[in-house]
Amino acid sequence: MQGKARKIVQAICYEIIAVACVAPALSLMFDAGMSHSTALAALMSGIAMSWNMGYNWAFERWEARQQRRSRTFLRRVLHALGFEGGLVLILLPLVAFWLDISLWAALLTNLALFVFFFLYAFVFQWGFDKVFDVPVSAQEAKC
Repeated sequence: MQGKARKIVQAICYEIIAVACVAPALSLMFDAGMSHSTALAALMSGIAMSWNMGYNWAFERWEARQQRRSRTFLRRVLHALGFEGGLVLILLPLVAFWLDISLWAALLTNLALFVFFFLYAFVFQWGFDKVFDVPVSAQEAKC
């Protein structure tokens, strides 16, 4: 699977699993009702999905211009760090507002989520590539 279809399937699968993990965790961590935490998780998911599409588009453009186009361990780590680091900053004000906590507490919350999502993004993308193959941008040029 390649192109837009790959990006859409990847983003939807990633976010469905993410909401299923984050909503109960937020509910427990902040003693919030499940509906309140699920709404936040879904909102965060929508923002993350938009970020995912833009970030992956940019990353794959960069990747396609590299002399070595395979997805090495280091390249996967950089991909996950860039995606999750950017998302931490984007979601900071939303988390603070929604949970009625300070920016500092929201940053700590986002950093905790970052640890989970850093590992999750790495494992998910690796598994996704195993099931659907890597995108053309990561395939070695054929002579």
